[in-house]
Amino acid sequence: MDISRQLKVAVKTGKMLFGQRQTVDACARGDAKLVILAANCPQDYIDNLHARHPSVIMHRVMMVNRDLGVACAKPFAISTICITDSGESDLLALQSNIDE
Repeated sequence: MDISRQLKVAVKTGKMLFGQRQTVDACARGDAKLVILAANCPQDYIDNLHARHPSVIMHRVMMVNRDLGVACAKPFAISTICITDSGESDLLALQSNIDE
């Protein structure tokens, strides 16, 4: 799957939240369907989020936060993306690749 392309589709047709705080809030509300994490997202943040919300699928991509921002057509670095509605993208087909 071309994640960059799927992110562009999701930005146009779905609902996404950007950033660690918004992701934590969405997970706490139960709105999060998928969390995409940059390669350089802090490990302690990932461990904490996974411990608090083990049912949410978390997928770490090979892109660093600057590349993730570019893939979403945003002029800033993004370490965490929370998908609440994937729109016409296939992002929800991603499997969790965070160690239990």
